[in-house]
Amino acid sequence: MKRDLFRGRWYLAPFDHLLHDNNLWGIRRRTVVPAFALGLFFAFMPFPGHPLMGALAALALRVNIPVAALTTFVSNPLTIGPMYLLAYRVGQTLLGTPPEPLEFELSLAWVRDGFLRVWQPLTVGCVLLGATSALTGYVTLDVLWRAHLVDYLKRKRERKRVDRS
Repeated sequence: MKRDLFRGRWYLAPFDHLLHDNNLWGIRRRTVVPAFALGLFFAFMPFPGHPLMGALAALALRVNIPVAALTTFVSNPLTIGPMYLLAYRVGQTLLGTPPEPLEFELSLAWVRDGFLRVWQPLTVGCVLLGATSALTGYVTLDVLWRAHLVDYLKRKRERKRVDRS
């Protein structure tokens, strides 16, 4: 995603000053790590438009927009089923609702009738798992980034020491 693609678009004119902020596009630990966590959180939410929601939240929080949008693709056609089933089961356990067979059908009738039975446990589970994955992702990426930085600085000092010898 290149920010120059957004330059001069009439519908983005009110956001022009924000879209060209280096914090929203640069690769820095302070903007990438929270954006990664934000994307993981939105990947678990039970509504469509994860990349858009991640990008808008990143814009509001002034963190890296592409990282937040792309991280939401953790939920994809291969992973969305297991993610939502786990979220439903977690929500069901937390709310103490009795277990019932979960049957999904891609139809308007299921959305009207079936979703009304599962929305509460699903939403509770999604928020909890989204927050847990965001926290885990934040800590893990931050630790890895810092470890890489320490290793990089150590190698740089070694090269300087060897060059001086």
